[in-house]
Amino acid sequence: MTNSKKKKFLIVDDDLSHRLMLKATLKEKNYEVYEAEDGADAIKLVEQDFYDLILLDLKMKNVDGITALKEIKKISPAIPVLIMTAYSSVNSAVEALKLGAADYLVKPLDIDVVCHAITKTLDYLHLLNENKSLRERIGRDFDTSSIIGKSKKMREVFEVIALAAPSDATVLILGESGTGKELIANAIHQNSNRKDKPFIKVNCAALPENLLESELFGHEKGAFTGAVNRRQGRFELADGGTIFLDEIGDMTLSTQAKILRVLQEGEFERVGGEKTIKANVRIIAATNKELELEVENGNFRKDLYFRLSVVPITLPSLRQRKEDIPELAEHFLNKYAKKNNRLIRGFTPDAIDLLMRYNWPGNIRELENVVERAVIMSRAEFISLDALPISLRSSDTDSNDSGEEVFAGRPIKEVEKELIIKTLERTDNNITRAAELLGISRRTLHNKIKEYEIKM
Repeated sequence: MTNSKKKKFLIVDDDLSHRLMLKATLKEKNYEVYEAEDGADAIKLVEQDFYDLILLDLKMKNVDGITALKEIKKISPAIPVLIMTAYSSVNSAVEALKLGAADYLVKPLDIDVVCHAITKTLDYLHLLNENKSLRERIGRDFDTSSIIGKSKKMREVFEVIALAAPSDATVLILGESGTGKELIANAIHQNSNRKDKPFIKVNCAALPENLLESELFGHEKGAFTGAVNRRQGRFELADGGTIFLDEIGDMTLSTQAKILRVLQEGEFERVGGEKTIKANVRIIAATNKELELEVENGNFRKDLYFRLSVVPITLPSLRQRKEDIPELAEHFLNKYAKKNNRLIRGFTPDAIDLLMRYNWPGNIRELENVVERAVIMSRAEFISLDALPISLRSSDTDSNDSGEEVFAGRPIKEVEKELIIKTLERTDNNITRAAELLGISRRTLHNKIKEYEIKM
């Protein structure tokens, strides 16, 4: 791990020869090294200064390593501490790990092992700091208000967007139909330096080739039958901003070549025109097709594929992020209850359970349509199973979720344990959400997890 600023280490050991050996080794590695011969001295030094890493012996005459570790962690919890101990005191080292030590080293020390442990600890700390910085940046600067999702897969998508948005890199959004690709494209634009400039959307599958080229690049008067006036294309209208090319996998090879030129050279001509127009536009593309397969089959240019996928983002299907369904359903319920002037307060547990078990081949778009229909059809304050489409109720849902065939004749505790495990899996180990679905308190769920020794 390289850094222009020297890392400051503190060696705490009452064995002088041992300290000198370690000091000489670490100085050779270009670290700045300080010493303390006792735990009390180490505590004083940490009170006065910050160290990037501490090597702390457990057995010392006055203040031992465990006592010193406790105090050091109170003063500066972020300092990583490596414990040094004799083999006979490994149990004490385990206790030190519980108190916050990063790792332990067994004496007599193997210098290669020591250096590996130091590198691993510093690298891990660097990664933690980077992740913390990224999370803070997402929370402070990145607006995700238009996108609903707290699942692990969506958090990963948010992190990629947060890194990509401020740049001018071309982004390729991949995912099944109905997964929200346009929302992601909009979020990238709104969190970019181009957010005050136009965001222009084009559905490449909605227009035939001749009209698509005119739509994208504009045309001159008389360029083709019906071209009675000069017309600016979407690339001109998006000047300084972002253009979103949806369903780019449906674009013909001829149009692909012109898009490639815009990406490579930043210029184009209107249909029927000779004047070269410069394009200061960021391109975000999306498709539900497997572009790599389209490239292999000769339907999509390989060079364009590589140009588009500088930052690829793959959106999970709704069945891959089922823990987000209750929040999404609630959002659509509020939206359509307000739109249709209906007083609907929520869903019954059975209705939510069905929404969670259904596999949603149409993804979020299908869920939105189902909830809109349910809001209109519901005769009560809470949407029940009766308000949901028959096709949903009669479709194949996740197997082994419920049913007499699964649970009949089995002990209650065995069934309860299985139900808790499946609910935790469905909610990505979200205790609060799992407790809500099970209809019990967080404390009760914690007690059940402990009782059944369920690993999370």
